[in-house]
Amino acid sequence: MKILIEGEKYSIELLQDIFDDPKFYHQENQEGIILSVGYYHSYEKGELVYMLPKVFMADSQETVFGITKINLLNLEHSETFKHKDEYNWIRQVSVYFYNSLLEFRRRNKSTTIIQSSLSSNLNTNLSKQEYSYLDLLLSIVNFYKKNKSNILFKHIEFKSQQIRNPNWERTISKTIPLITQDKTPIYNIYRNKKKIVNTEEELLIYFFSILNYFNEEHNLFLQIDKSYEIIKGSQFRLLQQNGLSKLRKIKYRYFNDTLKKMYHLCEIYFSKTDTSSINKKREEFISVNNYNLVFEDMIDKLFSDPIIDKKTADGITLKNLKYNDDGKIIDHVFDYQSLLDTSDIFYIGDSKYYKSDNIAGKVSKFKQFTYAKNVIQYNIDLLNDTGKYYTENLRYRDDLTEGYNITPNFFIYGFIKDYKNFDNTELEVKGDIVKSYHFENRLFDRDTLFVHQYKINFLYVLKSYTQFGKQSIEKFRTETKTMFRSNFIEFFSNKDKSKFELYEYQQENIEDFIEKNFRLINGKCFKTIDNKLILAKFDNDTKIDELIDSFKPFIVK
Repeated sequence: MKILIEGEKYSIELLQDIFDDPKFYHQENQEGIILSVGYYHSYEKGELVYMLPKVFMADSQETVFGITKINLLNLEHSETFKHKDEYNWIRQVSVYFYNSLLEFRRRNKSTTIIQSSLSSNLNTNLSKQEYSYLDLLLSIVNFYKKNKSNILFKHIEFKSQQIRNPNWERTISKTIPLITQDKTPIYNIYRNKKKIVNTEEELLIYFFSILNYFNEEHNLFLQIDKSYEIIKGSQFRLLQQNGLSKLRKIKYRYFNDTLKKMYHLCEIYFSKTDTSSINKKREEFISVNNYNLVFEDMIDKLFSDPIIDKKTADGITLKNLKYNDDGKIIDHVFDYQSLLDTSDIFYIGDSKYYKSDNIAGKVSKFKQFTYAKNVIQYNIDLLNDTGKYYTENLRYRDDLTEGYNITPNFFIYGFIKDYKNFDNTELEVKGDIVKSYHFENRLFDRDTLFVHQYKINFLYVLKSYTQFGKQSIEKFRTETKTMFRSNFIEFFSNKDKSKFELYEYQQENIEDFIEKNFRLINGKCFKTIDNKLILAKFDNDTKIDELIDSFKPFIVK
């Protein structure tokens, strides 16, 4: 097994030796840069190759495993790493990673705008009904682990039957006993009066020979019972070439479900190694040239709620805004409780696919503000065109004050801190809050937006993408939405951070107050769903000091 990292440089001779086809890297002088993320296997070279995402690079020199990219590439020959527990763990990463590519293919098989954009980025010569080499390896190993007790019991049972009613005359004349210290002979090989034919033995030999080959070739550290006869070395290489014809001669011996499954696994393996097959592949692979799309889909599955298909007069839906023509996905679009009251508002997020220590630049921040403004406009258009909200509880604009509810925005970055940790989100703040505005002192203006930044354990996302059920995902979403809302509230409750103080109008003449002071409070006031008038006073906004006497501090809950 060899492990390469996306975006990293390796010698061109090394890459030419690994790959039969140069489509996975770009040559620059005497080096090649890995372009793809994915899985590759060459039947001629007999090697598994993984091209892992760049998030597995801790910095420009070391991987997240604490070793260089060259040591990771030659992992099986690295004495400093080979016998550690982490060596088994890297195979777990590889399996989750491979399964994530299959899940991406499964989720992106329709012909919507985003899917047609993705179709050119996902490259594979494996059909959806086909076993890859790795699929087969995992299936055989898992089958063995699940059924080894049952198989061993049958094997022992057969051996026990062989020593019933032994022919002692033939046993003594044909075998050599072991002699104890007191000169007592012990016979460990018996001659039966009637030979018992084991119809299962030949299949067991083939299966355990394949299992042993996988075990030795990929250092799986399986403990295979020594009572099984194993074909090894040149004899196994010969079996790879003609095993399919041998296997088919014994096909009709098996009726037990376990043995039929075992036969099927052996048949698939030999069909891939049989040199007489004209359809035999030289190589197999599944790879993505734009892995950011896969990461976005992983985040999307974990975070985003189902989208309601409500159209504006122009036929625009929220789905049109979420899945852009250029293949870009707004990863998180979910409605949840707003920051000021019990109404709902859209939380809008964007995943950032970088190395573990990187952060978004100015262009990414501008794009995020554009996404947010598009979602706001969609909701306003929907209200203007149909007189309806996206949902009955969702509020963006207050008609009385003409103020806009606060739209929470956030970035989410993947990172790896502990390369053994698949089970904790490690979701935490990363970087400063980013602000965009037209008028700095108007919190309730549609152009005033804030973006919080978070990082999440990439390995948790990787595992959840293929392993989590609906209940686990819902639990994660509930906890995360609560956390995001709490952090936004904490930000706006802290004057030193947000530069705003929030006040609630104390009197009943709300409409008269707004009519009289509209120019002063434009973009600074918002009436909540429970008819509270909230005023946001900016740090140095002295123009509305005279109005504060009619307000009391507003506590966001």
